[in-house]
Amino acid sequence: MTAFIMYIQSDSTSLAFHAGGVGPCNACHSMHNAPGSSNSGLLKASDASSTCLHCHEQPGATGPSSFHVSTNIADMPEGSPPRQLTPGGDFGWLKKTYTWVPGLAQAPLISYGDRHGHNIVAWDYSYYFDLTNSTAPQGTYRAANLSCISCHDPHGKYRRDSSGLIKTAEAPIRGSGSYASSVEPRVDQSVGAYRMLAGRKYSPRYLGGSDAFLNDPPVAVAPDVYNRAETLRQTRVAYGSGMTEWCQNCHTNMHSVVSSETSTNPVTHPVGATAKLGVTISGNYNAYINSGNLGGMATTAYLSLVPFEEGISDYATLKAHAKTNDTYLSGPDSSSQVMCLTCHRAHASGWDNATRWNTKTGYIVYNGSYSQEGLPYQPYGQGRRELEAQRAYYDMLATRFTSTSLLNQDTLCHKCHSGALP
Repeated sequence: MTAFIMYIQSDSTSLAFHAGGVGPCNACHSMHNAPGSSNSGLLKASDASSTCLHCHEQPGATGPSSFHVSTNIADMPEGSPPRQLTPGGDFGWLKKTYTWVPGLAQAPLISYGDRHGHNIVAWDYSYYFDLTNSTAPQGTYRAANLSCISCHDPHGKYRRDSSGLIKTAEAPIRGSGSYASSVEPRVDQSVGAYRMLAGRKYSPRYLGGSDAFLNDPPVAVAPDVYNRAETLRQTRVAYGSGMTEWCQNCHTNMHSVVSSETSTNPVTHPVGATAKLGVTISGNYNAYINSGNLGGMATTAYLSLVPFEEGISDYATLKAHAKTNDTYLSGPDSSSQVMCLTCHRAHASGWDNATRWNTKTGYIVYNGSYSQEGLPYQPYGQGRRELEAQRAYYDMLATRFTSTSLLNQDTLCHKCHSGALP
């Protein structure tokens, strides 16, 4: 065990343990029995997600660190936010419920914790199934079955070969395929799929073959150090293509819903490979700095709260774009595209529906602050303290969105739409 701990701690970015594929079997499984567990997979915890969180949650963590995706409930008492800042978000937000009064003579409103993201079931860590949706919105995947391995293949079978294709029966994996420093596949060796995401035909064993995936993992590259505050510099994951199509493995009909008035017009936001930004929208994005300020340039336009897909599958280019030092901040061009993660985080966020910014308020910054902490009415901060709201924006200071003359910042939908919302 000591040798194993040294092995997984030897690399601060946790590339060593999974390394693009499966880790040591006895890290997750007990070979002969699973004490205190009734699961059928000989897991060392009560369920799959609890097994994952044994490593991916660190009790006592004082801040964002490496591969951790969940904050222990004891480390985020009332008024204190979750501590991890991975691009996917911290599952700890699922345990934070907020109540506020929006105005005089108005009833209190509630933002329930289970509205803040994907409700993984991890009994050992007090994560429970979604209390509102019995299945994935616009899909059939049952909420009671949602776990970490619903999305991530724990055995790392999915791999990218030298031609760029995702396969399972292919050359051995030589390393992770997720990072800017990752090795490239060779004719005789593959690399792991992005974030060990599962692909076509994947269905965890406990589903008995149901809800099998139809689409492969996306083309994307993360910077080597990705779990960090963005107070001074942004974390840029370089998204290439395929993210929306991969999300549709569970949310099958999310973007094919039509209105009751017509049988042809979708009523959801355009997204995916068919949702190219075009000249107008990409121009809006590149010009927009903050409310009332459209003097931006394409070379410095990128905002990690509103990322986009570049519409490419060139890993060399994407690796050059995955940064944490603000040396590449170029905005989109007309071939770039909207994806699910343009507006949402993959795991959870501080806002309803796992959005990257609060979409249920007129202003994300009002009078120079994210929150109206301490005031009787809080229509914009919506029950969050200033520290919590700032953490939900990955510790970007509210002053990033304000100026001496304008202390308010409205919805970040304007990053693409420049005040002319459709």
